[in-house]
Amino acid sequence: MLKKHKALKITFLSAFAVLIISVVTFLLWTNDYYHAQDMAISVMTGDTSIKTIDNLTILSPGISSDTGIILYPGAKVEAIAYLPILEKLKNEGYTCVLVKMPFNMAIFDANAADEVFEQVPNIKKWYIAGHSMGGAMASSYASKNSDKVKGLILMGAYLYGNYPEEKALTVYGSFNDNLEQHISYKKNIIKIEGGNHAQFGNYGKQKGDPDATITAEEQQNITVDAIEQFIKKE
Repeated sequence: MLKKHKALKITFLSAFAVLIISVVTFLLWTNDYYHAQDMAISVMTGDTSIKTIDNLTILSPGISSDTGIILYPGAKVEAIAYLPILEKLKNEGYTCVLVKMPFNMAIFDANAADEVFEQVPNIKKWYIAGHSMGGAMASSYASKNSDKVKGLILMGAYLYGNYPEEKALTVYGSFNDNLEQHISYKKNIIKIEGGNHAQFGNYGKQKGDPDATITAEEQQNITVDAIEQFIKKE
């Protein structure tokens, strides 16, 4: 009986040790993320119209807007790294909402858009956008909530889930060409020559991502133009 009790104690302690090691490893891994560059930080500090509510950063245009864009960031990227591209979209007249994800991973809150609808109720037409993993989660959300969003915008990501391709826009850089093997659809696809995976945000070079031959601003300007044309066509 004593030996059995001792064996159970050892098993419990071993399992507990594995759990602690796993949690610590996960926290260390998620704490090693891509930080926003100065340009993104300057948008956050310089645009006095930006509002932050819990995990949401809201950019409102100076004119009345009935169209909004929700953005899910890429994996392990500080959310505010996407403020420069959202600032450009805001200046075109769109209300933009940036979602800060738990542990900087959209996979942990794929339904975050639900909170946006509650906090910004005046928008009639919502588009959900995402970069990389954020795009996969935005695509998954759109496929399950087609009644809540008018369209899907993917940056460095591909259509995932049961969502109509005619209501989705896919934008990617030519140096992110491995994405093409996952794109089985034909509509609304924009390939940015000289662009790469990371430059949809402002967080510097991403591991494994080739250097772009155009600037982040050029890549984002092309993306904003593509988004505008896509929304106006809807």
